[in-house]
Amino acid sequence: MAYQGSKVRLLVVPGLGNSGPGHWQTWLQQRWRHSVRVEQDHWDTPDLDRWADRIGETLQAHPGHTWVAAAHSFGCLALARYLCRFSWNDSPVRAALLAATADPDKFGVAALLPQRPLGLPSYLVASDTDPWMSATKARDWAHRWRSHFINLGDVGHINVEAGFGPWPQAHRLVQLLRQQVHRTQRWHWAHPLELSFAV
Repeated sequence: MAYQGSKVRLLVVPGLGNSGPGHWQTWLQQRWRHSVRVEQDHWDTPDLDRWADRIGETLQAHPGHTWVAAAHSFGCLALARYLCRFSWNDSPVRAALLAATADPDKFGVAALLPQRPLGLPSYLVASDTDPWMSATKARDWAHRWRSHFINLGDVGHINVEAGFGPWPQAHRLVQLLRQQVHRTQRWHWAHPLELSFAV
């Protein structure tokens, strides 16, 4: 399926419990026209395949566009599961921001996730004090997926309780990803970078 020339939109993929009005995902969504949020039937039930199916259903309801996804926590795992169903460059999702990815071992789903590069430009943003995934394991997944790894340091789970509310850096990263999607339909980051940002 070809998506060349279509408008790049933002797909918001929340984690468990959804992202409330004060969450950075909601703040980000409000700043992107025509953005779409994936809505799960059961926000407190971490069913990886069902959540991945809902991502596909959401995209099918808005055909003809390319997408930059902004995922959080378990939503990152659902997005990765969705992406592993596609061969290179066949998904309408062409770039991804993966923030505070949940540890798949906590849910017993590591074997269901891609064990290879995701095949699209992505940032995996983690912290040294995230109770849902250690920075070491987050870095390992970033390398496996060929995602650029960003460690924010001592900031917790990158959610409202940790002070991410408005998060301008997420907006900048999505802008960078959108620019890359506009520039090329194929990108392979052969040498992922590790970046550190002061908050």
